[in-house]
Amino acid sequence: MKKELAVFNLSKSFKSVVVAGMTLAAVAGSVAPAAAQRFDRNHDGRPDWSGDRRFDGPRHDVIIRERPRYYHYRPMPRQRWYHNTYVYRPWGRPYVGYGFYYRDDDALRFLGLTALSFAAFSAMSESQQRAHEQAVVDATAAPVGEPISWNDGNGSGEVATVREGHTTDGRQCREFQQSVTIAGKKEQAYGTACVQPDGSWQVVGEK
Repeated sequence: MKKELAVFNLSKSFKSVVVAGMTLAAVAGSVAPAAAQRFDRNHDGRPDWSGDRRFDGPRHDVIIRERPRYYHYRPMPRQRWYHNTYVYRPWGRPYVGYGFYYRDDDALRFLGLTALSFAAFSAMSESQQRAHEQAVVDATAAPVGEPISWNDGNGSGEVATVREGHTTDGRQCREFQQSVTIAGKKEQAYGTACVQPDGSWQVVGEK
């Protein structure tokens, strides 16, 4: 699974277009956190949780998948907008898609979950990072308290929905507990996301 990723040999003119596009996206991304916070305040509010945190369900594994033939790594800015979805990967390798969805179009419903990454992602390979993201995707539909785990090379991880609730306008929210172990070092993090009116997931801040 630890394959070297091929990078396209781009012409000078096309490289200029790519660099210009990345610069524009980075500038837009610099104002995105404030915009996302405004969005949270205006639409989400504090989720009304249905109970205490649980982590007691049967364990399910994520099967590591090979990259499809059409996939080629393209360097991306850590912060960008895609179809009105704020994509933010503060740690690890920034790339298109999410989890085992290797295209943004396919991953659109889950792209807002990119902000759930934490410092441990910086020590992960892309395959490990995608496996963990896929565990997050699976956890959006798994029963509360049911861990979704993965194992790839020197890394492993686990994600579970530990609480479920709703916003004042009735949209589903879930609190996720994540853990990642790389070369024997384990880190944990919590994050909360809610379903938006268009059916996509968006990370929200605690109020």
